[in-house]
Amino acid sequence: MDRWVYQFGDGRAEGAANMRELLGGKGANLAEMCSLGLPVPPGFTVTTDVCTYYYDNEKTFPDTLKNQVEDALAAISELTKRRFGDDGNPLLMSVRSGARSSMPGMMDTVLNLGLNDNSVETIAKQSGDARFAYDSYRRFIQMYSDVVMGLDHHAFEDILETFKHRAGYVLDTDLTAEDWKQIVVDYKRLVETELEIPFPQDPFDQLWGGIGAVFQSWMAPRAITYRAINNIPADWGTAVNVQAMVFGNMGASSATGVAFTRNPSTGENTLYGEFLINAQGEDVVAGIRTPQNLTEAARVAADSDKPSLESEMPEAFAQFQAICDQLEKHYSDMQDLEFTIEEGKLWMLQTRSGKRTTKAALRIATDMASEGLITRQEAVMRIDPAALDQLLHPTIDPSAIRDIVAKGLPASPGAASGEIVFTSDDAQEAKAQGGRVILVRVETSPEDIHGMHAAEGILTARGGMTSHAAVVARGMGKPCVSGASAIRIDMRNETLSVAGKNFNKGDVITVDGTSGQVLDGEVAMLQPELSEDFATLMEWADETRTMTVRTNAETPADARMALSFGAEGIGLCRTEHMFFDGDRIMAMREMILADDASGRRAALDKLLPMQRADFTELFDIMRGTPVTIRLLDPPLHEFLPQSEADMEDVAKALDLPVQKIRARTTALHEFNPMLGHRGCRLAVSYPEIADMQARAIFEAAIAAAQKTGAPVTPEIMVPLVSIKPEFDLIKTRIDAVAQMVMKENNRSIAYQVGTMVELPRAALQAGKIAESAEFFSFGTNDLTQTTFGISRDDASAFLGAYTTQGLMDQDPFVSLDQDGVGELVRMGAQRGRATRADIKLGICGEHGGDPASINFCQSIGLDYVSCSPYRVPIARLAAAQSALGKSS
Repeated sequence: MDRWVYQFGDGRAEGAANMRELLGGKGANLAEMCSLGLPVPPGFTVTTDVCTYYYDNEKTFPDTLKNQVEDALAAISELTKRRFGDDGNPLLMSVRSGARSSMPGMMDTVLNLGLNDNSVETIAKQSGDARFAYDSYRRFIQMYSDVVMGLDHHAFEDILETFKHRAGYVLDTDLTAEDWKQIVVDYKRLVETELEIPFPQDPFDQLWGGIGAVFQSWMAPRAITYRAINNIPADWGTAVNVQAMVFGNMGASSATGVAFTRNPSTGENTLYGEFLINAQGEDVVAGIRTPQNLTEAARVAADSDKPSLESEMPEAFAQFQAICDQLEKHYSDMQDLEFTIEEGKLWMLQTRSGKRTTKAALRIATDMASEGLITRQEAVMRIDPAALDQLLHPTIDPSAIRDIVAKGLPASPGAASGEIVFTSDDAQEAKAQGGRVILVRVETSPEDIHGMHAAEGILTARGGMTSHAAVVARGMGKPCVSGASAIRIDMRNETLSVAGKNFNKGDVITVDGTSGQVLDGEVAMLQPELSEDFATLMEWADETRTMTVRTNAETPADARMALSFGAEGIGLCRTEHMFFDGDRIMAMREMILADDASGRRAALDKLLPMQRADFTELFDIMRGTPVTIRLLDPPLHEFLPQSEADMEDVAKALDLPVQKIRARTTALHEFNPMLGHRGCRLAVSYPEIADMQARAIFEAAIAAAQKTGAPVTPEIMVPLVSIKPEFDLIKTRIDAVAQMVMKENNRSIAYQVGTMVELPRAALQAGKIAESAEFFSFGTNDLTQTTFGISRDDASAFLGAYTTQGLMDQDPFVSLDQDGVGELVRMGAQRGRATRADIKLGICGEHGGDPASINFCQSIGLDYVSCSPYRVPIARLAAAQSALGKSS
């Protein structure tokens, strides 16, 4: 018989931490904590296999699941001395999701399940606290009606807020038992009025409704969006965890909280988190009440007058601190924990590896390696290479004038300016139109995931450091200020008011997630400096990796930036980018408009000193490292004016009839320029262009070597080669120019001539081409286009539908298509090496900065990857992880 349920409780568990795929992260870790002897409420996990079955079988459950659930409930009853469904001695349950990869707030939870009109009276009598019982019941009605029955939670909040207003109450804790009883009546009436069915009273109906709702939430829009952003496969599914309830809302000796064993924003080795007295778990993350600090040190630092858990409940705090230390050592990682204290007794509800900023991740990894908890290689493997982008977010210039209008909590570091929007849909729309916005909300919810992803930063009026907004923003690397309680948000009129100032939708503000400040207007920013932890980890990564990391750069600024990030050469210098400035573009147009080769050479003579100076400066900056220079690639029409006014300006500047410019522009027009007269085809038709560029390269190499004393070995790359004869023709001219320059300067030059493999035919014929070519650089941008027959400029119109419908896992222009394009790269590499064993092999498309693509490059033995300057750190780390055996 298939097994669908795994039990845990009283120090024993049928699961373990290594069963994440089956039990999900939460279930596996609950079982592990239980086996460690920690205080965990007994329960059971319904496996991810049930989720798969549920969606494969028209949202039904396996026939044998019911009996297994009933057996698990009986086991919990034995441990708790309470029975589920028994109104005279009720066992209440929580139902929570638990995917194998943490998805905070993305799926549904139901607490206090099992309460009804009869059992609530029993709970009131047994606890001696009717207020607690009816508070729990109203929470259950609201949560269950929202999650399972589809009745929006705002309708319940309206009832509660109206009641509080009429009674003169401020906080939920001001309500009495009789108040909560009336709220329960009002809530049940709302359900029956809106849904035309009474609120369910049968605990077993409630339980199956809750389990089904968790599985349903796996395919909720917010969960789908989160998975897409974080590359989590839909077929993983979620588990469901059902546990005996423990109550943090049983009075002043009860509490609930969330904690991290280290600071998730900075990585500092200190307990970090928040709690609330007389509350349930959702109160802490929902931002309904402002939480309190766990430690005295944190309370003092926050200048809070509310007592810390350390001072309020010292025994429970000491036990919790010891458990935090135990779990961090056990898992060898920073932990994110949830706990409840019920009348002084501590219960652990969750542990998982905590989400953290990249800055924090670097410090935690290097600190733990120094502490001996993990090895240096493990530290290298701990950092997501793509997340290094977070380190490059701007911060506010210290010399900038700060017009501070509000102060909140520094929930996620970094700073951003943008126009105010009040809805996630508006944020997404503005982003699509190229706008930069700050999403302003009273509090965020999982439904805001798309708006948070689109926004530059997030500002909320409510919520703490572990609220939804804070956790999700940190994971995304977005600056966030939460709990800015002084601001007043009018969602209907789309205004924000604070300190006598009013801001409307479209007004510009700045959020500083590092200080918690909200500023009026746009503020000057500084690029961040990389930390010592970054330098340390990258040093460890460099000790491990075997592939070289180069950069794609043609400007001095890009080259210097790439060097500062650790680039070990230039893998692609696009020479055409050098021709678009001022005098250069005019000389280029003069060359294109010339009637014969002599006229073209005359124009190229004007470009020669400019190109030579460009290359000299690049060689000087990159001294001693390889520089690969690609000959002119784009079709010539790209350099000509397109509008009538521009044509007239060029005609005047070159003293030519405008009709000639029109005629030349028309003559150069191509229906498919990407497959047209470009690349090496230009050098075949107009060899004088390649001659000029080769001369500029060789003369620059000599000049730079004389200036710096460092050897210069230029690598000249011929683009878009498809047949060996065209490469041989061009290489012969390059070699001839080299001999002339060496003779003229009485100096020898070491150089290589190779090709960019960017056409399927070149990959197939790589063995023959390698007879002449000394290196291959796989240009996977064009190779992807020509393999798929897709223009990357137009692909966005339809590739989204392919990924959404599961036809493609990812956009092949973002991450290399390893089965198709990758197979051509593998074939080209193998055939090239079979002919020339020492041929140098690299990749220089956008894929050179994509971790999964880098892993593929490692697997086929490429010598280097080349990427944009700001992706060099990502490539260095990804290359190290690939060398350590991390799979894509």
